[in-house]
Amino acid sequence: MEYTVPLLSIICMAIIALVGIAIPVVLFLIFRKNYKADVLPFFIGCAVFIVFALLVEGSINMLIFTSSIGKTIQSNIWVYGIFGGLMAGLFEETGRYTAFRTVLKKKHGNDRNALMYGAGHGGFEAFYILFVSMASYIVMAVKLNAGMQDTLTAGVTDAAALQTLNATFAALASTPPATFLMSIVERIAAVAIQISLSVLVWFAAKNGGKLFWFFPLAVVLHALVDAIAVILSRYISNVWIVLGVVYIFAAICVLLAIAVLKKHASGKGTAVKIETAGIA
Repeated sequence: MEYTVPLLSIICMAIIALVGIAIPVVLFLIFRKNYKADVLPFFIGCAVFIVFALLVEGSINMLIFTSSIGKTIQSNIWVYGIFGGLMAGLFEETGRYTAFRTVLKKKHGNDRNALMYGAGHGGFEAFYILFVSMASYIVMAVKLNAGMQDTLTAGVTDAAALQTLNATFAALASTPPATFLMSIVERIAAVAIQISLSVLVWFAAKNGGKLFWFFPLAVVLHALVDAIAVILSRYISNVWIVLGVVYIFAAICVLLAIAVLKKHASGKGTAVKIETAGIA
C-alpha cells in the first residue's frame, strides 16, 4: 500500500523540530543571563541524559524487552507503565545525584545551577524527542511522497519490524497535521518537571542529612508521572485529558521546587526571582 503525507503535516513536523532546538537554547540563555547560572551544569545535564537515559537505561531496557520477561511486562499496561516509570526515575535521578555529588560539587555555591542543570537535562531530552524524531519523520514523509517507499523497507526482513514501519507510514499519512503540534505542549510540561526534579536532587546532594529524602522523592515523582501518562494513554483516547493530568502533575512539581528553593537556597534573591518568573 502506498502512503502520502500531507504537506501541512510536514510543515508541522518542521515546526516541532525547530522548537526542539529552541527549547534548550532559550532555557540556557534565560538561566545564564537572568539567573547568572554557570555554563557547566547545562552541559553536564545534557551529558547525564545521554549516558544514563539513552545509553545505560536504553541498553538495559532493550535487553529486558527482547527477553521472555520483557514480553510479559509489555503484555500488561499497568506493569509496563510502572516498570518504565521506575526505570526512568531510577536512572535519571541517580544520574542527577551522581553529577551533583561529583563534577558539579564545586558549583554548589550557586543554587541557580540546579535550574541550569535541569535546563540541560530536560532541554536535551526535548531536543532528542522533538528534533531527532521529527527530522527522521520528515525524511520518511518526503520519501513516501516521492514514491520511494521501497527504499525505506529495503533490507527489512523481520516481519515485526516491517509491520512497525508500515504502521508508522500509516500514522504519518493519517494523523491530522495539528495533532503533531501536541508534542510541543507535552514537552513544555516535561521540561518543567525535569527542572523541578533537578532542584530536589540538587539539595539532596548538596545538603544531605535530613534533605537526602528529596532524592528518593524525585525518583518516585519521576516514576509516577511516566507511569500515569502511559497507563492513561491506554484507557483515555482524548489526548488533551492525558495532557491535562500531566500538567497538573507538572504544576505540583514546580510548586514543590519553588518551596524548596525558598526554604533552602543560599541567596534569598534566588527564591524571590523564581517565584516571580516561574521555573518553567
